[in-house]
Amino acid sequence: MTSTLRRLATAAGLLTVSSLALSGCLAGEDAAPADAADGAPDSLSVDYATYNPLSLVIKEKGWLEAALAEDGVEVEWVFSAGSNKANESLRAQAVDVGSTAGSAALLARANGSPIHVIDLYSQPEWSALVTTPDSGIGSVADLEGKTVAATKGTDPYFFLVQALATEGLTIDDVEVQNIQHADGRTALENGQVDAWSGLDPIMAASEGAGNTLFYRNIDFNTYGFLNADESFLEESPELAQTVVDVYAYARDWALANTEETTRILAAEASIEEDVAATTIERTHLDIDPVPGPDQIEVLERIAPTLVETGDVSDQAQVDEAIDTIVDDRFAAGADASRVAEAIEAAG
Repeated sequence: MTSTLRRLATAAGLLTVSSLALSGCLAGEDAAPADAADGAPDSLSVDYATYNPLSLVIKEKGWLEAALAEDGVEVEWVFSAGSNKANESLRAQAVDVGSTAGSAALLARANGSPIHVIDLYSQPEWSALVTTPDSGIGSVADLEGKTVAATKGTDPYFFLVQALATEGLTIDDVEVQNIQHADGRTALENGQVDAWSGLDPIMAASEGAGNTLFYRNIDFNTYGFLNADESFLEESPELAQTVVDVYAYARDWALANTEETTRILAAEASIEEDVAATTIERTHLDIDPVPGPDQIEVLERIAPTLVETGDVSDQAQVDEAIDTIVDDRFAAGADASRVAEAIEAAG
């Protein structure tokens, strides 16, 4: 049964609550889990992305499949080349759970995408402004009148907007080439653009090849958001909880196994291990994964930018999105031990 058909079945009242023996009840729920029924969900679509190392670890290790095996749920993995692609997949219900930057999630929610952030996967410094050694660009001020590659709807794009503002410039003072992250690196190194607003690990690879990160500011990077569609959360809360529980397990494992995490990232992103190590160093995994005031503060800081650039029509839409984007019950109730036995049994 496809995800769409599953939801139709649910809407018709055919979906019963399944018992995830490994995940238990959600935090705050008093009812005991019911037995799985024929109408229970039998598929789960999640994304993986090189900017989300935990997703790569989970996919490589088969932990989500192990956690859901007893319930007969098949896991489908969908690659996200950037937050904009993850948002497209979420809106089209091609994925049930997708990973984006916080700014991208806010943009999507403000423009009508019914998503919530259910978990945080990292606090990264994954964006910076990059140029070649011989470009003559040494500061943000030097970008005036120049061509810059950036992927609209993603953290690097909003990083560029905020960086320009530090020198009294706007997005209209540069020519933006709206291309995907990997193509931005190629365009920079081929001399097609003067600068690139980069994203790790592609940015780390470009830096390793001799290019320069000429402007960095961790405060202009938003958190890594794990998002899900409202209908999925309403119809399959047990699956959402299991995903978040597996992320909790993966976070603990990755923090204790940095070298192997680095190797997994290097293999998936087709980069050298030293480049992957740089990316992992800039990707802070040891965070409180429950979305809350700190993330709202970051989103409030980026909110005016979404309106000023015309990405959202008015401030009221952004304010409403900020007020409604967080659903913290899954991260607040996360428990890696609920899935540990099945994961460890699977090796």
